[in-house]
Amino acid sequence: MRKPLFDLDALHSFACGVELGSFARAAERLHRSTSAVSAQLKKLEEQAGAPILQKNGRGLTPTPAGETLLSYARRLLELNDEALQAVRGAALSGGARLGLAEDFGEGMLPHVLGRFARACPEVHVEVRVGRSLELQRALQAGQLDLALLWSDGSPWPHQDQLGQIPLHWIAPAGPPPQADGRSLPLVLFDAPCLVRRLACDALDQAGRPWRIAVSGSSLAGLWSAVRAGLGISARSALGLPADLQPLPPAFAGLPPLPRLELALRCAQTPLPPQAEQLRRILLDSLEARVVQALDRPGVEANAANDDN
Repeated sequence: MRKPLFDLDALHSFACGVELGSFARAAERLHRSTSAVSAQLKKLEEQAGAPILQKNGRGLTPTPAGETLLSYARRLLELNDEALQAVRGAALSGGARLGLAEDFGEGMLPHVLGRFARACPEVHVEVRVGRSLELQRALQAGQLDLALLWSDGSPWPHQDQLGQIPLHWIAPAGPPPQADGRSLPLVLFDAPCLVRRLACDALDQAGRPWRIAVSGSSLAGLWSAVRAGLGISARSALGLPADLQPLPPAFAGLPPLPRLELALRCAQTPLPPQAEQLRRILLDSLEARVVQALDRPGVEANAANDDN
């Protein structure tokens, strides 16, 4: 008897629906009708020979069999993407110059570079990790092909706008720190810094006294200061180390923080073929992370004109 072959498009719809928490939202993102996605899910259940979804309140969640299938689906989809990129990138050579905001240097860079090296083994990648204003200036000077950064709201002709990501007050993992009623110690980047200004403005508007306990130009250094209990910081949850945590909303009377626009900006359009391949891998690697970050609560606000 011939074994069934799972349909990659159906697996994509299944994985997307689980990640978004809604198959209607998945249909919208994938530019399909909800009935088409429902038919794909029914086909997957027939091929699997077991139910893969179950009702949970008003929504659907994976069954144990569905969780197993989801794990394999993600691996199959990633292999499909790698195969496609490898075929397209096998003949590419030359170099690609990438800039990344510090939030993404440690957690995301190894994965992206690994995928790119397998897809384009003959391409040399030059990487610069830094603050967003520095990366923006490097793009303008023609020193980078593309840069993943926090947008300051200024116009840019060649970019992928990835979403408004909520900011959070950040503290060490574990029990939340005790509020003592004194001025709030903050651990933030040196000025000029967009996140620093937004955090301080939010505290001023709430009438909450604050002081800069630690400042610096290295995100790793700021995280070390937060771990040491020298103060709390403000940042998005993207790339947050596992031993740090966003504080609960309104913890100890802290005001809500706004959102920041995350953008992948390019020096030109079209990009050189090798840089375009790197752009596609970056966008693919970011998709699930951005969806997860957008699920966190946040307050909309317009970005202003400083670095972050």
